[in-house]
Amino acid sequence: MISDRSFSFSAMLSSQPAVVLLSGGLDSATCLAIARDRGFDAYALSVAYGQRHAAELSAARRVALALGAREHRLAHVELGQFGGSALTDANIAVPEDRESGDIPVTYVPARNTVMLSMALAWAEVLGTGDIFIGVNAVDYSGYPDCRPEFIDAFQTMARLATKAGVEGRPLTIHAPLIELSKAEIIRLGAGLGVDYGLTVSCYQADERGRACGHCDACRLRRGGFAAAGIPDPTAYC
Repeated sequence: MISDRSFSFSAMLSSQPAVVLLSGGLDSATCLAIARDRGFDAYALSVAYGQRHAAELSAARRVALALGAREHRLAHVELGQFGGSALTDANIAVPEDRESGDIPVTYVPARNTVMLSMALAWAEVLGTGDIFIGVNAVDYSGYPDCRPEFIDAFQTMARLATKAGVEGRPLTIHAPLIELSKAEIIRLGAGLGVDYGLTVSCYQADERGRACGHCDACRLRRGGFAAAGIPDPTAYC
């Protein structure tokens, strides 16, 4: 079963290291804060995959420092060479003010599979079985790799494909945000001291990290702050 579907602050604290995937956006920053709150030594991993909104990587560095990550690493993989997504191909426009529906062109093929695999490799080296990812299946934009079924399947695969798993050591993919609304995520993170002004969510943020205000990510983020009753610190173009 997927871990952390019902997040609880009463979870037993641990001194173990944990790898936390950190994009620099709102959700991953909250996920890092949760890992730290649970007592994990957080090893933050960001991935440069050829994304057009590279400002999020600078945001990830700021968030890792602000939230006390033990270490922050930037891995590189060129998913942009394959194209197929508005986030990696400048010839595909990022949709604005889109109504919900089919999987959008901002879906990056295999992105979360690749990122989780990289986190898994680092986790094995660190000797930990704990990986945190900030996927969300409630306010998500239609991505198949943000669903509970995907996290369940990857966790099963990881237990079969690693030395730690074969030797019977537990390996858990923590997805504490997966059933929370954007407003609930924001309230949770605010309670943990997350400075959302450091984060970048926009799919077409400029080099200074300023948001367009119209893409799916901006729409969900703006609506989340409004529903949470918390001022939106986002810098818009």
